[in-house]
Amino acid sequence: MHSVSDNRDRGLQANALGMFDTVVMAVAGSAPAYSLAATTAVLVGAVGLASPAALLWCAIPMLGIALAYNYLGRIDVNAGASYSWVGRTLHPFLGFISGWALVVSATIFMVAGSLPAGSMTLSLFDEGLAENTALATVVGAAWFLVMLFVVLGGARLTVRAQLIMSGVELVILAVFAVGALLHSDQARPFDWSWLGFSHFDGVSGFASGALVAAFYYWGWDVTSNLSEETRNSRRTTGLAGLIGVGVVFLLFEVFTIAVNIILTSKQIEENDANVLAVLGEEVMPGWGGKLLILAVMLSTIATLETTLIQVTRSLFAMGRDRTMPNALGRVHRRWNTPYIAIGVVGAVALMMFVASNSLGTIGEILSDAISAIGLQIAVYYGLTGVAVVVAYRKMLLKSPANFLFGGLWPLLGAVFMFWIFFESLGDLSTASIVIGLGGLAAGLIPMLWYWKQGSGYYRPAKLDATRAIEADYVPDVYADAVTDQSRAHEGMSTDF
Repeated sequence: MHSVSDNRDRGLQANALGMFDTVVMAVAGSAPAYSLAATTAVLVGAVGLASPAALLWCAIPMLGIALAYNYLGRIDVNAGASYSWVGRTLHPFLGFISGWALVVSATIFMVAGSLPAGSMTLSLFDEGLAENTALATVVGAAWFLVMLFVVLGGARLTVRAQLIMSGVELVILAVFAVGALLHSDQARPFDWSWLGFSHFDGVSGFASGALVAAFYYWGWDVTSNLSEETRNSRRTTGLAGLIGVGVVFLLFEVFTIAVNIILTSKQIEENDANVLAVLGEEVMPGWGGKLLILAVMLSTIATLETTLIQVTRSLFAMGRDRTMPNALGRVHRRWNTPYIAIGVVGAVALMMFVASNSLGTIGEILSDAISAIGLQIAVYYGLTGVAVVVAYRKMLLKSPANFLFGGLWPLLGAVFMFWIFFESLGDLSTASIVIGLGGLAAGLIPMLWYWKQGSGYYRPAKLDATRAIEADYVPDVYADAVTDQSRAHEGMSTDF
């Protein structure tokens, strides 16, 4: 019979995912159909016809952050990802805030994502039911619970479900992308200026658009949270994240340009909770809207799954390091999943579902939540971009590739993230700021408490790429033995 401590010392299911699986998870994490349906109206409301430009100019620094994840994942395999990397390079307090920002943003997304899942499901049967926030909450909560049990069942079950949902979603999106490009009935002709800066309302307008655009891309980094469960993860997870960003960028641009061309401003404003369904009806009248609603529903449910992975793996790493209750670090002996972390997230999310009924319409909830999440994303992405420069500082001048991809580009990405964070504060609603900054501030309580308790996380072994890469030459058997011993003694991931 296994004791409680046996379960706590168990690791996640190693080598469960391959390269293709991880790319699928990266694309699903960014939720192409959901992001387009739920966020397009918010983006158009912020920057108008400049929405394609906001996505383009945010993609460049976002690739810099993806490069940071790629390089850092090579030298520290940890389910906490940014939480571990930032803590071991910049400062443990900043590392905890990075992990906490992900936990809070992902938890908020349980409402922002589950409500559309319920709404889309209802609209497949009756358009009128889709605007019933209470009913959408109940149906969304049901989908959330289904995904909760899938994630509880382990990484292999999770990726099988993801292959089905994301596969159908991407096929539908590809068909409609072609249909939208060939569509002849236009509200306005395409203009190359949509990809420039002329349509932004000054610097603050650009920052507001970039903050929303960051939410579009958010989620590809789930690959790093799955690193302890991925084969050859030091190479696979970072590359999969980069591929994921590239794929969703193309989808986002095609559909956002299509929205500008085909839909009027009134159509976008009146259908703020699901612009994609209206676009589908215009491109393929009769059944096109229903098909895209199906794509959005699958995308939303799929990204609930990847978000659950991100928040529960982050909490698992925190529990293992004893920067949060150590029960969160326990792993189920059969499924090799952090079952207590999954249960806690499920309970908190369900309480938030109930509370969301009093917050307003689905569209209002989405708008405030998206902006709040954008602030939190900017914090932990920005800190990760700085962390890679510090970790690789002794190697940046050894080759042009190191300097560009491991230093300059991630650093510019970090600067961009911090800039949109501060620049957008003046234009956001009070609710967005309270949710965004209040959620981050709440993390100070557990951070200071467990720091006082003497968690080993706050006395880290510094992450240095030079030492870690030299360790690559150690024979695999010996390196594995070193890793196992280190984890047993320190309760946290080391370089190798």
